Parts: sequence; structure tokens; C-alpha cells
Amino acid sequence: MLPSFIPYQVEDCYLVLKTMKAVYFLAAFVLLGLASKLASASDPSPLQDFCIAVNDAKNGVFTNGKLCKDPKLATPEDFFFSGLNIPGNTSNQVGSMVTPVIVSGLNTFGISLVRIDFAPYVGLNPLHTHPRATEILVVVQGTLYVGFVTSNPDNRLFTKVLYPGDVFVFPLGLIHFQFNIGHTNAVAFAALSSQNPGVVTIANAVFGSDADINPDVLAKAFQLDKNIVNQLQSRFWSDNDNRN
Repeated sequence: MLPSFIPYQVEDCYLVLKTMKAVYFLAAFVLLGLASKLASASDPSPLQDFCIAVNDAKNGVFTNGKLCKDPKLATPEDFFFSGLNIPGNTSNQVGSMVTPVIVSGLNTFGISLVRIDFAPYVGLNPLHTHPRATEILVVVQGTLYVGFVTSNPDNRLFTKVLYPGDVFVFPLGLIHFQFNIGHTNAVAFAALSSQNPGVVTIANAVFGSDADINPDVLAKAFQLDKNIVNQLQSRFWSDNDNRN
């Protein structure tokens, strides 16, 4: 016959195991929550209907950690933009111009919109990346050759010729471009999944940095003669992006 205290030991062990299981579940749940937060690839969600950006603290209130216009003072003009029908000036080295939509009412909404104009034949929105946004582009005029390159080690190139009404997506952070191969001006509109998507134009960043990257580094990285690197660094690298 078993001692009378055995059942109590079994019951205690069961309670301990049950408690440990609950602790493990809670720990896994917390880690999953933290991982999800760290893996977030979009702007934080707003905690209010809108947060119209203002610079004047006197007329602003803190909402969701932001300095915002008092919602009671909001007007339709805070959510309005006019002039996206006006062509951008493409008389620059790359033959294109990016015109952003500036609307203070978009603050905290995690989206942005631009118009891109391309000169005939040679208009190029050069190789660049958006470190904080995926881009979706729609062509409304002209013919564009567009593409993006995947990350290492594959470096696959995806390209497409787009006509009016066509849409193409450029994944977050990947190098991409748009090039006018038509005989007329081209126009496209692009929406991005961040209020501040950021732009890194590859050639400008590499050869037009302030201060210059050591030419020996660039010569080795691009397998170029150092004199060619010096020549590239001495050039003026224009900026076609009015968002900066």
C-alpha cells in the first residue's frame, strides 16, 4: 500500500507542470509580440482621426506623441492639394522631375504620393531605393521601361514596358528605375507606403557624397580605374527629387 502523502505529491507535481506550461506560453506570446513589432515595415498606426502637422507650438496640441493642429481648428484645406496637373520641369541632367504632394493632413497616415515627369526619349528616374516604403506606380501618359533588382545573392532583374493605365510595384528597399522610351513626354503617379519613404539615389550617394568616399574604396568596389573614379566624383550630380 502506498503512503498517504503520495497523492498530494502527484497533485503538487501536476500543479507545477501546469504553472510551467502557462509561463512558457506567456513567454512565447510576449516574444511573438516583440518580434511582430520589430518586423513592422510600415509607419505606426495613428491613435486619432487625424493629426494635421504644425510647427507652431502655440496653435498645436500633442496627440499620439505628435505636435498637431487642434482638431477643432481643422479645415478642408488641411486635406487638400492643388496643382498635380502641372508638368514638372525636366530640364536637368536626367530628364525627369519628381513632384511630391504636400498635404499637412497626411501626417501619421503612413502614405505619400508623387507625380513623375519624363522628357521624351531620355527621361530617366535614376536607380534609387526607398528605405522605408513599397512603391506602386501607374502610368497615365507615354511609355516607360521600368524595373527593380532583388537583393543578394540572386540580384534578379525584373523589368516591364508600361503603357497608359499600366501599374507596377517596386518592393520596399530594392533598387529600381523608370525610363522613358517613347517619343513623347511621359507622366506617372506613384504612391508609397510611408509618410517619409526616403530616397537614396545610387549614383549620387556613391559618387556625390559629402565628403567624398575614398577613391581607392570605389575603385576596388566597382573594379574601375582610379582616374575614372576621380572623374565621376568631380561631376555635378543633380537631384530630380523635390521631396528632399
